[in-house]
Amino acid sequence: MVNVTTLPRNETGIRTVIDLLKQQFGERLQTGQAVREQHGHTTTWIENQAPDAVVFPTSTQEVSELVKVCATHDVPVIPYGTGTSLEGHVNAPAGGISIDLSQMNQVIEVNPGDLDCRVQPGVTREDLNSHLRDQGLFFPIDPGANASLGGMASTRASGTNAVRYGTMKDNVLSLEAVMADGRIIRTGTRARKSSAGYDLTRLLVGSEGTLGVITEITLRLQGIPEAMSAARCSFPSVEEACQAVTSVIQYGLPVARIELLDTTMVKAINGYSKLSLPETPLLLLEFHGTENGVTEQAEIFGTLAGEVGGHGFEATTSTEERNRMWKARHDAYWAMLQYRPGAKGVATDACVPISRLAECVTAAQQKADDLGLIAPIVGHAGDGNFHVTPLVDMDNPQEVENAEIFASWLSELAISVGGTCTGEHGIGQGKQDYLEKELGEATVIMSAIKAALDPANIMNPGKIFPARP
Repeated sequence: MVNVTTLPRNETGIRTVIDLLKQQFGERLQTGQAVREQHGHTTTWIENQAPDAVVFPTSTQEVSELVKVCATHDVPVIPYGTGTSLEGHVNAPAGGISIDLSQMNQVIEVNPGDLDCRVQPGVTREDLNSHLRDQGLFFPIDPGANASLGGMASTRASGTNAVRYGTMKDNVLSLEAVMADGRIIRTGTRARKSSAGYDLTRLLVGSEGTLGVITEITLRLQGIPEAMSAARCSFPSVEEACQAVTSVIQYGLPVARIELLDTTMVKAINGYSKLSLPETPLLLLEFHGTENGVTEQAEIFGTLAGEVGGHGFEATTSTEERNRMWKARHDAYWAMLQYRPGAKGVATDACVPISRLAECVTAAQQKADDLGLIAPIVGHAGDGNFHVTPLVDMDNPQEVENAEIFASWLSELAISVGGTCTGEHGIGQGKQDYLEKELGEATVIMSAIKAALDPANIMNPGKIFPARP
């Protein structure tokens, strides 16, 4: 279990800030234990560190005023979206104020001719796509959970469509943000490219709330494809499935999604989603394009898969069947929990060069077996990103210790082959030990940027790097 650090608290400042904000926000400031614990970390095995109060602003100006009060009294500020992050991002190790942005949930404008839109940070990806559907547009980043777009930008989220459409860093054109002193800045324009100054947009995307609070996002959109085709194919082992992924990427097949499920994951999904998939390693794919194009792409994949032992290949353009398949994939977490009732799912993620994917996934399976762990694997295999989720009995100290050993080993493995300890979950509290191992002296520069923009260290302290004394 990740041992989180409790940081020194500014008790006088916290009491003062709560009194001042209560006068401004009234019932939109909550201090009840239940709501505070809800805004601490609850998604995985990291200890919950609740804030002292939760505030629900409705505008950028209110966020700015709130942050100014906290800055004046040196009180931590912790941005909160929907709470689906996995590495302790929303914990409050020094106490402070959680800023719940869920009421800032307006789609401000959509520009169909330019394929972009402006949204507030509390808009979720599903809400945005519902809003866009009748205009023939969609936002492609799909991390699985119905996360808020502010949170997705803050953690540099990606997900199942990343192999074709990229990650949040590729799809955010500009941001509005409140900085640590309460100033409101805009990092760019709606132009598709710019050579004007430092790229503050990409600095804030992935900063996990440690530099500022995102209050508005300008996003790149895509046209809904004329046709979509889904396919699945089973393999004798994870190694052959990964070889098929490598073949697809090297061939240049424009796949939109390519997801890997190992045997344990397939069994869990069959049980939870009432499917009858062959219980061997599986690839799920999706192709976007014209009617003829998606059919041809699926056929080419079938041929490539067959060359490395793939069998049971099926493809469909049926919307109902495609949605059923991806609903089962998105329910993978709940399927895992049902597979071992009472266990805690300890989500890990790593991303490695495609050429090392088969080797690393196979090694992860063997390591989990050696440690006696039930650890389903699912991955966005098209970009080398995979997740291993040990299902742990938290009352069994040996299992907990073995899960800790496994998570550490996986991060070290990914770094050793030229990959990263986190492809999309972020650093937060859970992966701080590996950031310097991965990036070395670059972390010193990151810390310097943090200190320059947030000298009092009030913006989500204790995340990404160990807190400054």
